[in-house]
Amino acid sequence: MDMFLLLALGTFLLAGTVKGTVGMGLPITAIGILSQFTDPRFAVTISVLPIVASNAWQVFRSGDVIAAIKRYWRFALCLAVVLLGTSLVATRVPTELIATALGFIIVLFALTSLAFTPPFLPEKYDRIGQIIGGTFSGIFGGLTAIWAPPMVIYFLARRLDKDEFVRASGVLFLAGSLPLLVGYFFNGLLDTETTKLSALLIIPSLLGFTFGELLRRKLNTERFRTVVLIVFLVMGLNLLRRSLF
Repeated sequence: MDMFLLLALGTFLLAGTVKGTVGMGLPITAIGILSQFTDPRFAVTISVLPIVASNAWQVFRSGDVIAAIKRYWRFALCLAVVLLGTSLVATRVPTELIATALGFIIVLFALTSLAFTPPFLPEKYDRIGQIIGGTFSGIFGGLTAIWAPPMVIYFLARRLDKDEFVRASGVLFLAGSLPLLVGYFFNGLLDTETTKLSALLIIPSLLGFTFGELLRRKLNTERFRTVVLIVFLVMGLNLLRRSLF
């Protein structure tokens, strides 16, 4: 079996495990690792179907989805529209810029999650917060298939509890992953070969997700999350090093 295929299978098994354990992190883990060994644009492209499948599964498992949709529809709408538009022009963006954006987003996500608590966002400013968060998430997501950083900052600012965090993230991840799939199909990045590989990678992603759910019940999730974020930080800094120096 091709060495890259073995690497990709193992990477998505790990990425699915991270997502199943902490509720997010599949694209950051998978794209962050694979971008160390292959073209970042290719890493993003083959991640599209596992992202959609794992997000759909997370929504199915989270429960009380309708309430989350009613509350966060503005964020979801801005995310979906901007992400679709950005993804349609992703082929015009230089690979070096994508690598730089990936590194920046991963570092931003790791640092904000490790050390930064945004100011509290009152209910009266929630509408504008959703619009701003959804727009920035859509821009990042269309170029790199990673839109968690602005979303997590919004969640932290709203001080969501654990269950609400999981429900809301599941809905918004799915809201972004569907237009991402459409955009990458129409811009030609998801051709026959990349679609086959991306579809194959759904299997280790969902297996990892299931394993991660089991780990969540047994491990200290906060400690595991900290280790994962430190790894993200190192990967993001390495991408920035490669693209800028």
